[in-house]
Order: sequence, then structure tokens, then C-alpha cells
Amino acid sequence: MRSLIAFPCAGETLVGTLDAAPGRTGLLIVSGGNEIRCGAHRGMALLAAHVAAAGYPAFRYDRRGIGDSTGENNGYVSARDDLVAAATAFRAQAPQLMTILAYGNCDAASTLALYGRTAGIDRLLLANPWTIEDTDDLPPAAAIRATYRQRLTSPAAWARLLAGKIDFTKAIDGLRKASRTMPQPLATQMVTAIEGWGDAATVILATGDATAQAYRAAARHLPAQSIETASHSFAREEDQRQLRAAVLAALAGAGI
Repeated sequence: MRSLIAFPCAGETLVGTLDAAPGRTGLLIVSGGNEIRCGAHRGMALLAAHVAAAGYPAFRYDRRGIGDSTGENNGYVSARDDLVAAATAFRAQAPQLMTILAYGNCDAASTLALYGRTAGIDRLLLANPWTIEDTDDLPPAAAIRATYRQRLTSPAAWARLLAGKIDFTKAIDGLRKASRTMPQPLATQMVTAIEGWGDAATVILATGDATAQAYRAAARHLPAQSIETASHSFAREEDQRQLRAAVLAALAGAGI
């Protein structure tokens, strides 16, 4: 059964959705960016329904200033109180819970890595963690390098170059950025936070996604699962199937 839940957070009112199930391990879904709790392409709503059908309760919510929740949206770094309030509400609505696994994509993964312990969350499933603090309009350096490696082996890319269909100014800017090694304090902070969770955190990366490539470049020493897709939100049917399988495996493992 699916129900709407309103709960307090720092003087504001957050709205969440509970997909009820009897399991003692539950899934807390945290939305990334400025997405509402149903997720891109309704992906999080569909994931919650799938998880509940397998016997695990699932809870997702809009943080302050997003969707149905009141207040001001100050981004993922300011979402600690929202996460704490959501985890508290989840436990109140599903009192049988012994373990909470939290899932987040992009900067929601970063929120969880930073504040999950404060919220009393037991385990994390982090997709494409956000580690980028670039101020230009180019992709992350790691993504640029991956793109050029692919293009160097692509006959179609060479044909476009010889036909004059390549923007040389943009290409040169990209090469300059790809060749620079700049300090990335945010990446260091996020990788350190994820590393601190040890085996309690699992990372999933969309192999063709720029955000995932930037994380992989910053965290080569940490294990990660891969889904072969360029979709940041795992939008394709096969992406969704693999993501659901990973979530269910994590939930089964979290209850051990």
C-alpha cells in the first residue's frame, strides 16, 4: 500500500511517500539535484514499488523547497536536517525496521555519504556520486579524456575531423582542461566520506556518464559496480533492470 506522509523538518513540512511492506530492512530513497521524489522518468517511484513488492518497505521524500515540501531549497550540502527527518519519519511509519539502506544518485549520494551516519542510516547504495566543482561549461576532465580516447579509435570521428566538422576552439579548450591536474577539494571530501563507510557503502557507476567518470578518476582505489550505460538516471529498461537487481541484492545483504 502506498501512502503520503507529512513530517516536520526545522520548522518546515516535508512530504514523503511510503510503499509499505512487512520487511525489517527498508529502503530510503533520496532524490538528487532538484528532482522531486518520483525521480527522473518516475524511476524512483517505480523502484519503490518494485522493492515493496519484494517485501521491503520503501520511503522517499522531497527535501525543503522541492516538490510538495515547504521551505527554501539550499542544495544538497544543506540537506542534512532533511535526511535526518526523513529517516526518523521512515522508522516511525515502519516500526518493525531494524536496518535502513539508503539509495541516492548524483549529489543525493554525496548527501548520504556526508550525513548518513547522523541520520542513523545503516548502509548506503550510492550511484554516480557528485564530486565536480568545475566552474566552466566543459565536462569534467575525466569525461573529456574518456571521450577523446573513444574518438581516437572511431573512424566516424576521424571522418568528421577531415571534413572540418569539428569545433577546433572547443576541442583545444577540452584538451587543455584534460591535460591539467587541478586540486579538487570536493572530490577529496566525498571520496574520504565514502571511504569512511567501508563495506557499508556500495557504489554503482553508469560507465558512460560524465559524473560517474569524474568519481572513478578520483576514487580509483575504491571498489564500484558498473552498469554499461550513458544514462545518468539509468533510464533505459535494461538499466532499470540492473539497478533494481543491485538494490534488491543490497537489501538482502543488509539484513544479514
